[in-house]
Amino acid sequence: MLGGAHRLGGREGTSAKLAVTMYAIVTATLRHSPRCWTARRTATTIISGNKTSLQVRERLKRDVEKMGAQFPGFRPGLVVLQVGDREDSNLYISMKLKAAAEIGINANHIRLPKTATEAEVLQRILEVNENPAVHGLIVQLPLDSIHPMDTEKVTNAVAPGKDVDGLTSINAGKLSRGDLGDCFIPCTPNGCMELIRQTGVSVAGKKAVVIGRSKIVGAPMHDLLLWSHATVTTCHSKTADLAAEVGQADILVVGAGKAEMVKGEWVRKGAVVIDCGINHIPDSSKASGKRVVGDVHYPSAKERAGFITPVPGGVGPMTVAMLMENTVQSAERFLQTYQPGKWNITYNKLNIQTPVPSDAEASRSCSHKPIAQLAKEIGLLSTELDPCGETKAKVHLDVVKRLQKQPDGKYVVVTGITPTPLGEGKRTTTLGLTQALGAHLNTNAVACVRQPVRGPDFGIGGGAIGGGYSQAVPSEEVNLHLSGDVPAVIAASRLLSDAIDARLFHESTLSDGALYDHLVPLKKDQRKFSPAQLRRLKKSGIKKTDPATLTEEEVGRFVRLDIDPDVSAWGRGLDTSSQGQSPMEKRLTRAFSTSVASEIMAILSLTSGQKDMQQRLAKMVVATNQNGEPITAEDLGMSRALADLLRDAVKPNLIQTLEGTPVFVHTSPFCDIAHGNPSILADKIAMKLVGPEGFVVTEAGYGADIGLEKFCNIKCRSSGLQPHVVVLVATVRGLKLHGGGPTVTAGGPLPKEYEEENLSLLEQGCGHLRRQVQNARAFGVPVVVAVNVFPTDTDAELDLVCHAARLAGAFDAARCSAWAEGGAGAVGLGEAVQRAAEEPSKFRFLYNAELPITDKIRTIAMEMYGADDVELLPEAKRKVELYAQQGYGSLPVCMAKTPFSLSHDPDRKGVPAGFVLPILDIGVNVGAEYLYALVNATVAFPDWPRFHDAEADSETEPDA
Repeated sequence: MLGGAHRLGGREGTSAKLAVTMYAIVTATLRHSPRCWTARRTATTIISGNKTSLQVRERLKRDVEKMGAQFPGFRPGLVVLQVGDREDSNLYISMKLKAAAEIGINANHIRLPKTATEAEVLQRILEVNENPAVHGLIVQLPLDSIHPMDTEKVTNAVAPGKDVDGLTSINAGKLSRGDLGDCFIPCTPNGCMELIRQTGVSVAGKKAVVIGRSKIVGAPMHDLLLWSHATVTTCHSKTADLAAEVGQADILVVGAGKAEMVKGEWVRKGAVVIDCGINHIPDSSKASGKRVVGDVHYPSAKERAGFITPVPGGVGPMTVAMLMENTVQSAERFLQTYQPGKWNITYNKLNIQTPVPSDAEASRSCSHKPIAQLAKEIGLLSTELDPCGETKAKVHLDVVKRLQKQPDGKYVVVTGITPTPLGEGKRTTTLGLTQALGAHLNTNAVACVRQPVRGPDFGIGGGAIGGGYSQAVPSEEVNLHLSGDVPAVIAASRLLSDAIDARLFHESTLSDGALYDHLVPLKKDQRKFSPAQLRRLKKSGIKKTDPATLTEEEVGRFVRLDIDPDVSAWGRGLDTSSQGQSPMEKRLTRAFSTSVASEIMAILSLTSGQKDMQQRLAKMVVATNQNGEPITAEDLGMSRALADLLRDAVKPNLIQTLEGTPVFVHTSPFCDIAHGNPSILADKIAMKLVGPEGFVVTEAGYGADIGLEKFCNIKCRSSGLQPHVVVLVATVRGLKLHGGGPTVTAGGPLPKEYEEENLSLLEQGCGHLRRQVQNARAFGVPVVVAVNVFPTDTDAELDLVCHAARLAGAFDAARCSAWAEGGAGAVGLGEAVQRAAEEPSKFRFLYNAELPITDKIRTIAMEMYGADDVELLPEAKRKVELYAQQGYGSLPVCMAKTPFSLSHDPDRKGVPAGFVLPILDIGVNVGAEYLYALVNATVAFPDWPRFHDAEADSETEPDA
């Protein structure tokens, strides 16, 4: 014998070096006679877990560096979740975090207090499961909580693909079946196998004994040895003649948790002994009074074993190393499908039919993904989603905060020529372009569109969610009330109307004291002002906060709003029928308006969040007092109630196109009286989700002269976002009408000029196209013209329009057949948009908001409409002076003008000239933060709606 053992990787003396040499000779000899290896060994080799773990960590460090070189900025992510503050757990966690840092793994420690409940722990696990930056999750055991914890339930809540501890039932099941390449192996058994491999001993054909049957060590160790072709016996506390079983083991793994239970004389000579135990026994020679030992009596066992692991310094370091190994392995699996900045998304295959069927038939011919699947594909967490059934969901606003460091994507706004009764297909183009960018050009793409309202659906307009094979689904639900946003706006509007009526009634029937008792009631012998009432006091010039200290005069000043019933400032909300007033309503002048024309809808569209929304609602001017001074929703104490009604409506709605690309449908402000764009919140969330190389395709209502102008001058001022590309939608038949073609009626037969080639008529109409390209370019953004193709268009006509668009200064022009072909029909448009987005954007506003009100109106009229000048009627002049005095003069201007002509006359098509734009009146939406100039008295819906003819679809809604 060479006398004594030596540590692998340690600093040995001469005898130790000789032992290594002799070991190499013996090992080489035994390779040719494996059955005799145990009998011939005379020296014990101590297997150093410290050295082996260091080798593993160095290898992993190189692997992580390779990942970073291949995918700049990428690092494997690890989270350790701890409940409570146990000292031993803290020690283990610090070791794991230190090892992760050395390797280059981005490790985070989440510590929940001892008061954490099981539900709270499960919620945090769910959040980590869904975080794509985390590839490994460890739940530190034991769970040190004052509340009952089901450890099995908690560990099984970890996603199997992130279960780097290998403790979930799924990973354990795969291991037991032998699916070693498709699971995570528990770290301690995995470390044991690595230590056995370090000995050079082949496991195949050997007799292995495992003492202990725990889920963490014994059971998985048995499976690993078995699938490595050993003959395995598992022993435990009930095993008869344990010493005899141990004496037969070529490989012995002990994880019983009992100090020095395996005696040296039990061990077969030359056996490999892996000791997983960590126990403390009394030792007066130690300062702590105790020392650490394993489950094997080390001094006697090392005299018989061929290889043995020390305690400490054996299996322990390997457990941490294998944890890091599993984390890196998880990251490598992630990278197999990872494309930097790209979603891992599946798209739906269209079942294209010719001729194109009805929109309803086209929608039903395609399968749709569950909305939870789509949300996950685009990077939303389940905690950021409120599903509304299987097809739609509300998205929480805090996703913007989570992704605040994520660069924004490319911002594309779709507008069009001045619309005609024939329809230009702007919404269809918007959705088709998004499908092309996503499903066909492999780019992250989200469409953001306005929400249809029941007015169009039950009026004459029909649905408004695209058409053919470029539409959003579920179309029926979207066209009705989706998730209830519009009904919420109507409810808020009517609540405000009721509050005004109630205040008028009470102020006319109650004394100041009685009003005060109602507004500031006595509760438990005390009165208390609400936050809104404190602001009302400040506005009234009363510098008191104690309700008991107000004088009679101050009480009267506080409670009396003195609303003038003859001045209408707030309309009662409707959504389908005509505006007007019942003859029965004699007491109060009350106008009626649609929900989409309400300032509440405009605020919902322009707000940046819940807090901002309430502040904007508070500022709304809802009435006028007898002195002509404005009365706000805050004066009525209504802002909190209104915000509560809208707390869900402020969240964007997620749906999908027929091809499975994401669509945000949110808010529906009209473009004649409001700004006519989808919500800022939808755009901002989408911009974060798509990432810097992705595209957000949003829309602007009506033509470039109205919708795009308001998008840039109103919405972009509020949001801070700037478009990279403008897509201008045009049609051959629409341009023919602008060229002097005969009048058409929606739904009626088309004159032959629109169904046959007529290049001269089309050439005249291209003057209107040139004007709208000029309007779009006025904002300093590249313009791509999308020619929406209809079956009656000829190649010569389409070529003419594209040529005219380029001559007018468009960056490019492309045919778009998205209605008939889905995203495939808009690929050319998508490629043109991608090229245009690479051009430098020199975005600019049309006017400086600090200009006088009249100058802003004049700039819009002359630059966008081609007017010679503007004429302010007496009421408009009075309002200009009033609003300038009230401090509203620096707000942007929203023009309320007919959308059917560049001028104020809807019958003047083409490029009207030589006209002066009349301004009938000017109003202010203080909460929405814009002035609106009334050019036309716009009627949004007809007097007689279509809801009388509506019937259920028996094919999709069978009887119960």
